[in-house]
Amino acid sequence: MSSPRILVVDDEPDLRELLEITLLKMGLDVDSAATVREARALLGQKPYALVLTDMRLPDGLGLELVREVAAHHKSTPIAVITAYGSAENAVVALKAGAFDYVSKPVVLDDLRAMVRAALKLSDPAAAPAASQAGDTSRLVGQSPAMQALRAQIARLARSQAPIAINGESGSGKELAARAIHAQSARAGKPFVAVNCGAIPEALMEAEFFGYRKGAFTGANDERDGFFQAANGGTLMLDEVADLPLAMQVKLLRAIQERRVRKIGATVEEPVDVRIISATHKDLARCVENGSFRQDLFYRLNVIELTLPPLRERLDDLPLLVDAILARLAGPGGARLGPGVLDALRGYAFPGNVRELENVLERALAFADDGVIEVGDLLLKGAKLGDAAVVPQPPQTPQTPQTPQTPVSAASASPSALEQAAPPPPLADDALPSNLPDYLSQVERDIILRALNQTQFNRTQAASLLGISVRQLRYQMQKLDIHAPEP
Repeated sequence: MSSPRILVVDDEPDLRELLEITLLKMGLDVDSAATVREARALLGQKPYALVLTDMRLPDGLGLELVREVAAHHKSTPIAVITAYGSAENAVVALKAGAFDYVSKPVVLDDLRAMVRAALKLSDPAAAPAASQAGDTSRLVGQSPAMQALRAQIARLARSQAPIAINGESGSGKELAARAIHAQSARAGKPFVAVNCGAIPEALMEAEFFGYRKGAFTGANDERDGFFQAANGGTLMLDEVADLPLAMQVKLLRAIQERRVRKIGATVEEPVDVRIISATHKDLARCVENGSFRQDLFYRLNVIELTLPPLRERLDDLPLLVDAILARLAGPGGARLGPGVLDALRGYAFPGNVRELENVLERALAFADDGVIEVGDLLLKGAKLGDAAVVPQPPQTPQTPQTPQTPVSAASASPSALEQAAPPPPLADDALPSNLPDYLSQVERDIILRALNQTQFNRTQAASLLGISVRQLRYQMQKLDIHAPEP
């Protein structure tokens, strides 16, 4: 079996020779080119497991090769060599489709790590494992938006470029980040997710970069930070817009130099992490108002991934509901009553999939025998058929309303008839002599009106009131309201 073949494109003989020797010692075959023209000729003759090119060449730019390889040799990763301090060039190359980059002077350990990651991507034997890992993602749905999202994630997983995930709260940003990691060459390494908004500012540097023993009071042992914990894998910075400006400077240096220094240490240590950032805020607007550094924004926002809100993919609701209920109650442990899916489709879900999970978990707690009814959802403003299920606000003691339809003997028991009258109205400056009794009368009046309108159908009455059937049954028992005798 032949060794993977690498194409090195650089016009500096000394650097080209150093790269060739390093790659040969790794057991790889190497071809070299000094110009864009020579590289194109070799790319047309042989397949390569990796192309490594300098950014500046005598007859053109390495960026031209990046675009050509990304367009015509999609299975071949290409990396670039950039001059020291040229982070902007690296960002441009990554946006054009480069797999990764190394900076001059080339650190051989960094080069070897990058080459090994690239070879995992181009190895067909490793592809099924990565794909299988990616299939464990909880990004459920078959709508066009979700199919496009999964396809984009599969493409992004092949790159090492930083990714900025945009989306509303609860839309699944961390799930998308985990799916990218699971399908990448870093799948066997750690995935570390950090909520930047939950870390006290005084502890941020220690949490991100670690500290040496004795660096400050209470530092009794040496400790690694998030960067060291994610070494070789992926570091997700959730709610990155909440980082204070002082920490943004330190984070920018760590990302650009790929090195971190623990608190109390005198030397930096190399780290190899892929950065995925996420926020529900508009980072571009944060840059405009001065709360987020522009240079860090460009460094993190190399590739954008936008997640669709749940209201734009309501076709996925049945699959999402089934998946969530199976996770909460086990397969076959819960089912939906009539009209529940219609009610869910009529709701805006400002909290997206996370809110859907909360709604179903709460409904499951109120459901009878594992059957979720519309009233168990407690949705405000959801539609059931042509009628909106809008809970009526409780009446205040100052403005009680009289029943629109009197309770008749045909629709209520004798005990209910005796209690159907609402409490008398109060004057503007008057107060009830007994507030609990007064509120009970108001509540009893509202419940009886709902029961009368639905001919004592508890499910429909609960829907009208925006409560679950279990809650309605409890209130009827507490207020001594009984169904009419058949």
